[in-house]
Amino acid sequence: MSGNSAIPSAKLVARLRMTLTARTVDTLQPRDRPYIAWDDRLTGFGVRVHPSGLRSYLVNYRAGDRGRKAPNRRIVIGRHGLITADQARRRAREILGRVALGEDPLADRARTRSIPTLRKAFENWLAVGPRRRDSTVASYRRTVHKDLGDWLDRSLDEIDRSDVERRFQELTERPGWVQANAAMKLLGAIYRRPCLDFEELRNPVEHWRAAGGRLHPRRRRRIQPPSEVLPCWNRGFETAVRNVVVRDAFRFGLYTGMRLTEVISLAWTQVDMAAMTVRIEDTKNGEPLDFPVTRQLAAILRRRLAERERFAGETRGWVFPSKDSASGRLESIQHLNARIGEAGGARFWFHALRNCFITVADRELMLPTSLTKRLVNHAPSPDITQGYAADWTMEQLRDAAQGIGDRIDELIRGAGPPHEAASQTALP
Repeated sequence: MSGNSAIPSAKLVARLRMTLTARTVDTLQPRDRPYIAWDDRLTGFGVRVHPSGLRSYLVNYRAGDRGRKAPNRRIVIGRHGLITADQARRRAREILGRVALGEDPLADRARTRSIPTLRKAFENWLAVGPRRRDSTVASYRRTVHKDLGDWLDRSLDEIDRSDVERRFQELTERPGWVQANAAMKLLGAIYRRPCLDFEELRNPVEHWRAAGGRLHPRRRRRIQPPSEVLPCWNRGFETAVRNVVVRDAFRFGLYTGMRLTEVISLAWTQVDMAAMTVRIEDTKNGEPLDFPVTRQLAAILRRRLAERERFAGETRGWVFPSKDSASGRLESIQHLNARIGEAGGARFWFHALRNCFITVADRELMLPTSLTKRLVNHAPSPDITQGYAADWTMEQLRDAAQGIGDRIDELIRGAGPPHEAASQTALP
């Protein structure tokens, strides 16, 4: 066995065979990924070598009388060093003997040790995970019930790589690659903790990926330069959005870079007009966001405040109210995206406002990355040097946000580069 640390392919691992003895197992070197060396005298008997150097004896078999169509089972016998190769071989023979008699030793062990069902494992995963937004949890539940619902009452050891491969292909065909990716990522995450609790359990998603399975590459929608799209979007807001509340919601997203749910769920209790700040508690990354109120935002909020006073009791405390929803606030405005794009002459979607806000900060004004991240509430950088410099004051945030808002206005009017726009402003 060579000490080369290159990662073996799936085919190479399948061909890695030797007579497993205490001496040969000791010579197996760890690699970047776990791999298995199979015994050349007893089919199904092997030893898994982990990147940490840990070696575990195992036995592999197919249950039932369906040949290669039968589910593939794997039982971990014990760790090298705690048991000898000869002891592991004798145990493997016992297990394979039971299989030859029609038994399924892993199923028997699962019943004894109570390997959870997918439903139970999913609920456990939700319970021990970090604090998540209600909308995120709801999205996970939809994915599990819609895309994996027929597996919920199956024990985790009853779902294998071939199941994952078939389901991924089915989901790719309908509803599409995005949902297929989401379902497989979620399934793999659910399995990770049980695979630590039950050493013989295999994560079928990781097994599928190790055998060559690949998620679809993510396709990001990219916006045109802000100088090109902002005049178009502004024209679209003016001509395609007749409801002034909805129009103000779009503009609020433009001048803050906030996500759609953060904008339309904004309540007056989150707005401090004296301190000129807006506080978003329920954010995607779980960290509250305090955003400075710029001149552009102040104009929007004053319009909304005047309407609130005129229709006292009907707005229910929402900044962007709606008489047509049960909650009393705007619920969905995405149906206007295509209309805005057609009227303005440039493709539009709400999240593009966030992309545009960040692009203006980074490319137009050359603001520090840590400052831009703080304004849009992106997770802070792990870089130590940036971490020391990322404790921005509200006044620094206010100056930056105002600069972005002013530059957005200049680009809407068709101004040139920032230095040209500044010189034009200075002219009498």
